[in-house]
Amino acid sequence: MDKRKVIVAYQRGYITIQECAQILGIHCEHLRTIVDSSKVEASTVPPSAERALPR
Repeated sequence: MDKRKVIVAYQRGYITIQECAQILGIHCEHLRTIVDSSKVEASTVPPSAERALPR
């Protein structure tokens, strides 16, 4: 399973952080760090740059 899909499922509330961490094979605290840092990185990309990225 794609790790990004698991994280998205957690962010959307489909699974708990404990379930997400167990699927990924990491500790909950490490997962919180990953999710928090990905939110910061996503918020630093300007909208114009997002449109320029290939999909």
